[in-house]
Amino acid sequence: MALINHSEAAGYRFGSQSVVGQGNADANGAEANDVSGQFYNPAILARQGNSQFQIGGTLVVPDLNYSDNGSSRFSGTQTGGDNPGRVAPTTAFAPTLYYSRPMTDRLTFGLGMFVPYAAKLDYGTAWPGRYSLDGIELKALSINPAFAFRLGEQHSVALGVSAEYMKATLNQAVDTPGAVRYLATHGAGSALIAGIVAAGGNPAALASVQDAHGQSSGSDWGAGFNLGYLYEPRPGTRLGVAYRSPVRHELHGNTFWDFSSVTNDAVVNQLIQRQSGKFDSGARVRITTPETVSAHAFHQIDPQWALMSDVTWARNSRLQALRIEFPGSTAGDEVIRQQWKDTLRLSFGLNYGINEQLTLRTGFALDQSPVRSSELTHPALPDANRHWYSAGLNIKMSKNASLDMAYSFVRFEDAQGNYTNDCSPLRVDCTGNGETTRGTYKTSLHMLGFSFTQQF
Repeated sequence: MALINHSEAAGYRFGSQSVVGQGNADANGAEANDVSGQFYNPAILARQGNSQFQIGGTLVVPDLNYSDNGSSRFSGTQTGGDNPGRVAPTTAFAPTLYYSRPMTDRLTFGLGMFVPYAAKLDYGTAWPGRYSLDGIELKALSINPAFAFRLGEQHSVALGVSAEYMKATLNQAVDTPGAVRYLATHGAGSALIAGIVAAGGNPAALASVQDAHGQSSGSDWGAGFNLGYLYEPRPGTRLGVAYRSPVRHELHGNTFWDFSSVTNDAVVNQLIQRQSGKFDSGARVRITTPETVSAHAFHQIDPQWALMSDVTWARNSRLQALRIEFPGSTAGDEVIRQQWKDTLRLSFGLNYGINEQLTLRTGFALDQSPVRSSELTHPALPDANRHWYSAGLNIKMSKNASLDMAYSFVRFEDAQGNYTNDCSPLRVDCTGNGETTRGTYKTSLHMLGFSFTQQF
């Protein structure tokens, strides 16, 4: 179970919340020509004279490959296993929906529904880092109504609120082979065998001991708000600032442990599980998403050319550790150290209007990673600095209808992982395997977005 914000910073960044914005690498927060721009700055709603409805989405084609560089157990021996190769899904889809309606000549209502962040990684149950996790899935949906008020010809302000749903699942192996071998070589093997015999089991089953497996999942609704201000010193030039608050989540769910296939002897399996202290229970994790502050500018150079830019600061340092608790059991917490740093995202965009029916867009962005070092690069988020290259176009199908398309290629710098868990499978005061996951992550994304807008 893990996170972090998609929309304004690196982390669990997923797809696009605006196909129009995607074409400019999200640099168009002050453009104010499109209803989906309310995601970046809700004050743009006050600059739109007609009601608008937009539906769209982005198809994401990720490519994440892992190469192991010597991952090890808590005991220092190699974990073994196979490089998983491609661990991301073949495709994923991020839908969007936006609406706006002028209430008076100064007040406008807007509504947005979008995916703020998401992740899905499947390393498989036999990869070298399976004791940190073998899979993770994060889903989220945000519903964001807003009101914008035009103070005059030059100034607009806005306030929005958001309801955010989050659901997360984490799967991982339990290093029972490493624990059994460690006990056998450190003077505790005879006690384990005596316990098995007393319970009616066959100690010979320990010769082929396999991993146990665990799964934790949970979900929650959280609430937040966003603010926007837009200033137009002269026609065609706009400056804006926007703020999006943190959202506090407390995910509740369940944890299940499966020791049924550790050996071929059910008595031995039950004894190993009992000594591990891992039993089915509840699951709880508290997460606070980072607040963000954005500043953006737009300038219409002439009827054909327009320039735009955005800089967004995200307080990712809120996330120091993910602590999974197990209510209803005596098991200690599982802690995933993060110690994230605050980040900046810089983006620049350019529009070129070929004629009244066709506008071309392009953009570039540099998105900092919140991960501080290889020692804090966990397989749940093998993140690195990102370079965005985007292009898009707008086709006016009629006076009140238009179609937008966008393509982005996102190149991640290689991420080196050398993450060590601070627990071990022999301890009951904490949950974890004490593994070190050591390897290289290579990631890139292709994104293709489409949206349709109707004015009325």
